[in-house]
Amino acid sequence: MQVASIEHSESPVFDQWGDVHSSGVSWGAVIGGAFVAAALSLIMLALGAGFGLSVVSPWSNVGASAATVGMAAIIWLILTEAVASAMGGYLAGRLRTKWHAIHNDEVHFRDTANGLLVWAVAVVMTVAFLAAAAASMVGVVPNSGDASIPPASEGNPYFVDRLFRTDHTGPANDDLAARAEAAQIFSHALLRPDASSADTSYLAQLVAARTGLSASDAQKRVSDTLADATQAEDTARKATSHLLLWIFLALLIGAFCASYAATIGGRQRDHVKLV
Repeated sequence: MQVASIEHSESPVFDQWGDVHSSGVSWGAVIGGAFVAAALSLIMLALGAGFGLSVVSPWSNVGASAATVGMAAIIWLILTEAVASAMGGYLAGRLRTKWHAIHNDEVHFRDTANGLLVWAVAVVMTVAFLAAAAASMVGVVPNSGDASIPPASEGNPYFVDRLFRTDHTGPANDDLAARAEAAQIFSHALLRPDASSADTSYLAQLVAARTGLSASDAQKRVSDTLADATQAEDTARKATSHLLLWIFLALLIGAFCASYAATIGGRQRDHVKLV
């Protein structure tokens, strides 16, 4: 016996009061779609990282160039955000509660809002997970506990080491106090180059005393090292700025994809017939 397909209908009283007093946000569908979007983002990021590590090499002139890897990473980031957000938004649209007595424009707005909420919750979840993972990895880095050695984030250790390079060998502990003091001076000189003439002069005296260089050669070494460190920080700043702009673009595309896909899923949900 064949069961005829009929349109789902409710009484006018239920349509009038049930939809009016129902929430415009289907939180169950939103949270479900956000979990799917976050999971897909992590999976695709892991896949992209795997491909990226397979084409790079620690040796110079081997493997893909840094510019090629960077551009591929940006494209993959945008693709990841678009695909994951669209899938999460579509699921939220298909799984949300059907509204019977709501105008089509209002239904479209609610679907868009639900998709945007999916994207927002997924981004917060993904960032929280990655931040927790990063904090966990940083927490397991061993600490020597020697207060006389400045942390790696202070004084640009590579450039401080350049200051004290010498052909004269001696006990390593003899330089610890000088290096710690030089690291603080070096950091301050980088932050305030317009007011660091006295600091750089004193730093040149430390370098001359520890390396055996003449006063002029020590001053030149300090000036050159400060210039190189400033250039390195400026390059890192520009790279970080460009990365943040691309991340902003990827997140903006993800928000649009999630909102639009939710409207598609919602329309398909509304066309379902009960049998």
